[in-house]
Amino acid sequence: MTTPDASWCYRRTSSEHIDGAQGGDDVELFEASTRTSSAWGPHMQHGGPVTGLLVRALEHAGDPTGRRISRVTTELFGMVPVGTVRVTGRVVRPGRRVELLESTMEAPDGDGWKLVATARAWRYRVADTTDVARPADPARDLPASDAARLSEHPLSFAWWEGGFVDALRWKLDADQQSGAATLAWGRLDVALVEGEETTPLQAMVSFADTANGVGARLDPAQFTFLNTEMTLHLFAPPSGEWFGIEAESSVGPDGAGMSAGVLHSPHGPIGRVTQALLVERR
Repeated sequence: MTTPDASWCYRRTSSEHIDGAQGGDDVELFEASTRTSSAWGPHMQHGGPVTGLLVRALEHAGDPTGRRISRVTTELFGMVPVGTVRVTGRVVRPGRRVELLESTMEAPDGDGWKLVATARAWRYRVADTTDVARPADPARDLPASDAARLSEHPLSFAWWEGGFVDALRWKLDADQQSGAATLAWGRLDVALVEGEETTPLQAMVSFADTANGVGARLDPAQFTFLNTEMTLHLFAPPSGEWFGIEAESSVGPDGAGMSAGVLHSPHGPIGRVTQALLVERR
């Protein structure tokens, strides 16, 4: 049974070694609260917390000392139900300077388990390049005022409410220019995992999965535009609690779309995000 209105997205219930699990590694089991649910349906998990939990497993894989995750790609294989999931992470390709990480998420399926999502990440050895640091995108200011819920903001975001969207505190620039990318800032207001401090990377990737909603150019009452994957490239490490997405979406002539955006921290841009979208009429 899922827990409603919790102050966390997931509760860790056990850790065990299961030979039949993906990779045959140590597996953690979690209970998802209703804070993980999607605006597309109350029984479907939003991709944000799913990505956050997969990235948590990536951060725990191997030895992260002196290394930083620079790229993350998540793949969603279908609906992730709001309920029990199990997650594992491992080092796929070890290396002194560069290593490839992988995590998997499974959900109950009859008497067994089925794979519902994966993530892969490149983790690099860190080095001092302060003297040549240069962002390609301009910095954006963090607005002073905020709305506790996205649906309460003066801009028209009435559709985006409930579940994970309301687990975030939002700041938006009400003075958006017509035709420009939408800039939204968010902060995860609940713990990703009960009793744990959510890392900046976990919080940032969880928020980044809202890009297709923030940059929506279709009416969600008439269309669905679910992302089947998400890729983030991070040239600077995320820090703090607030993160920004400057997002927009493109829709093609045959049911495919793409959401893309610049990722910001209050100190400046830190990377970019892209999502492939399946566009369908309701």
